[in-house]
Amino acid sequence: MAALVELLKNPPAGEEEFLLDLLTNRVPPGVDEAAYVKAGFLAAVAKGEASSPLVTPEKAVELLGTMQGGYNIHPLIEALDNDTLAPIAAKALSHTLLMFDNFYDVEEKAKAGNAYAKQIMQSWADAEWFLSRPALADKITVTVFKVTGETNTDDLSPAPDAWSRPDIPLHALAMLKNAREGIEPDQPGSVGPIKQIEALQQKGFPLAYVGDVVGTGSSRKSATNSVLWFMGDDIPHVPNKRGGGVVLGGKIAPIFFNTMEDAGALPIEVDVSNLNMGDVIDIYPFKGEVRHHETGELLASFELKTDVLIDEVRAGGRIPLIIGRGLTTKAREALGLPHSEVFRHAKDVAESNRGYSLAQKMVGRACGVAGIRPGAYCEPKMTSVGSQDTTGPMTRDELKDLACLGFSADLVMQSFCHTAAYPKPVDVTTHHTLPDFIMNRGGVSLRPGDGVIHSWLNRMLLPDTVGTGGDSHTRFPIGISFPAGSGLVAFAAATGVMPLDMPESVLVRFKGQMQPGITLRDLVHAIPYYAIQQGLLTVEKKGKKNIFSGRILEIEGLPELKVEQAFELTDASAERSAAGCTIKLNKEPIIEYLNSNIVLLKWMIAEGYGDRRTLERRIQGMEKWLADPQLLEADADAEYAAVIDIDLNEIKEPILCAPNDPDDARLLSAVTGDKIDEVFIGSCMTNIGHFRAAGKLLDTHKGQLPTRLWVAPPTRMDAAQLTEEGYYSVFGKSGARIEIPGCSLCMGNQARVADGATVVSTSTRNFPNRLGTGANVYLASAELAAVAALIGRLPTPDEYQQFMSQVDKTAVDTYRYLNFDQLNQYTEKADGVIFQTAV
Repeated sequence: MAALVELLKNPPAGEEEFLLDLLTNRVPPGVDEAAYVKAGFLAAVAKGEASSPLVTPEKAVELLGTMQGGYNIHPLIEALDNDTLAPIAAKALSHTLLMFDNFYDVEEKAKAGNAYAKQIMQSWADAEWFLSRPALADKITVTVFKVTGETNTDDLSPAPDAWSRPDIPLHALAMLKNAREGIEPDQPGSVGPIKQIEALQQKGFPLAYVGDVVGTGSSRKSATNSVLWFMGDDIPHVPNKRGGGVVLGGKIAPIFFNTMEDAGALPIEVDVSNLNMGDVIDIYPFKGEVRHHETGELLASFELKTDVLIDEVRAGGRIPLIIGRGLTTKAREALGLPHSEVFRHAKDVAESNRGYSLAQKMVGRACGVAGIRPGAYCEPKMTSVGSQDTTGPMTRDELKDLACLGFSADLVMQSFCHTAAYPKPVDVTTHHTLPDFIMNRGGVSLRPGDGVIHSWLNRMLLPDTVGTGGDSHTRFPIGISFPAGSGLVAFAAATGVMPLDMPESVLVRFKGQMQPGITLRDLVHAIPYYAIQQGLLTVEKKGKKNIFSGRILEIEGLPELKVEQAFELTDASAERSAAGCTIKLNKEPIIEYLNSNIVLLKWMIAEGYGDRRTLERRIQGMEKWLADPQLLEADADAEYAAVIDIDLNEIKEPILCAPNDPDDARLLSAVTGDKIDEVFIGSCMTNIGHFRAAGKLLDTHKGQLPTRLWVAPPTRMDAAQLTEEGYYSVFGKSGARIEIPGCSLCMGNQARVADGATVVSTSTRNFPNRLGTGANVYLASAELAAVAALIGRLPTPDEYQQFMSQVDKTAVDTYRYLNFDQLNQYTEKADGVIFQTAV
């Protein structure tokens, strides 16, 4: 950018138009480093301190007005005192939303009599920034790009290509790169159906992405970015990024739906069975109709999720709408005007005398009220926000776009768990640059090799609070979280709140006693298994039924679980496509957990982790809760969309999820005997107890395993303890491939299983091609995975029980968890950390 500035000052002959285009359209807005240089140069030109034959002072102010917010705001406000430049600056600021505290500078000038500042204040109050944008059309004509069955975010943004996610045009080339029905990749396995897309575009209309089930899986915003790169609209003055677009799905996964909203797209849940690849259709958003473009035949009817969606599309996205509405409200309050009537609002929720669920109370507390009813729009306070390294670079870009120089959320944590094991050069750069970016804004940065985001973030939580994270498995075991794409995570971190249309809840109640050999992972899989039996969930994608989709999963009946165990259940709510999850626990395990975590956070301070002030503040928050440990509880008469009762006495054999669908829950007896090639024990679904159990089973084996075994502890603390207890020796003698703490095989972006392998995995998901190309993956407990590793096949229920009888003999020793307040290597360092405590 600095070189461009010098060329602009003295442009080579014939390059003038190219240089001006680079300055105007190819520099990221907000608080990007290049934006800093651009804003500085334009400000200097505006004030006469620098000159260019291509950029007059008037043009400089005009270009400053296209930079959205951040470094451009101060020179624009200064220009209000220049009679020549003030009209241009006023027009620019009238359409600038990212004002934050600079609003008060404009207000002060207006009060001092500056006519242009008064004009800006009135413009904000009148919502001209919104009304000047084109309204959503009554009729939208599009060409159908249909992907039958389920499209997950791995299809749209393949994990092996995660390194290129911040480069949207490059990353989009990998969308749908694996051949499937109706899709013709240009280079199968490498480049998606670009020619097929281009051929459909020749019909002269924008494309709409259409599918039976769309967007299941992870929270990655790159999936949305890829779709919109081919099917969205250019954003003026923002390079390599598009917004708008249309997505039609029989079911649209909630995180993907929200991310589309944030990008200004129009996501619509509608029956797509009458829509075919290449059809030209007319969408009538206000009528709720889809018709054939030529014949006018009614193909489907729908209802928008919320009328506010109409405003979101007009504003360019949900986030601009929220920020803009806030700016309009603030301006009207400053001018003594009544509330604006310009914007649509969510429908009022019917009054109810019924009680609240646990989730409704948690979100209510975060909003300063007793509870939030399903369907109500709210903006809960974000107490904890997480980011990981394959979404972190995109979140960084979004934070720059939001002109964020400091976090408002109480705690923001960044991990490096997805790329630490086998980093590409671009990942190494991320490892070097992202920590300071996060810590300079008051966040906490982990280090490569520390381990999985969730296993760490859980250690920093406060009970009954609300948060989010740029990973779909951000599912708090205490409190509640609503995972999101990078744009919404950046917004939550920057502003400290998050928009939420409160979902309904589904209650899952466990009763009875766990039977011998049955593990918590079996209870995880019992939830889809029982839902299938009750007709609340189908495996078939066409006409997909999923009672959990977009709702909150609330779990009761297991109150004595340790918090580490509880996370295994909340974590897997991601595979149900649930919006969030709560689990009712007793105070005792939470008290134990927080006492342990205080020591861990103090140990982090002693080890030089930052931001220290944030860690200290979180320790104080834990101490404050421990001084009066009260937990919210659901009311007995709370309402649920469905109630699923699971009798533990009935579950007498393990439950797996069969290849390649986490909804396809089956009893072990139904899949007994399948030959197994590889076994993976790791991911955020595991804790130290799982590795002890696997180690004890493996220690009985002599000779070479008939399978390839992968072992990856979730954190460096687990790895250190397992090493001290001798389990690493056992894994080594077994021939296991021991990965550094982190995600390892789980996401499939680094090491992968052999092509076509049959695998038993403790990981989160078993989508097609996720762990390996053409792999068939069973999801199962660590204990069952270890047995499969030992015998090279799925055992019979009787064989499994024989192996588990060995584990049961030492269960008390095996299933111990990491209590850092009882481990000298942590307490000794923690004791040396001194600061003002809360109590």
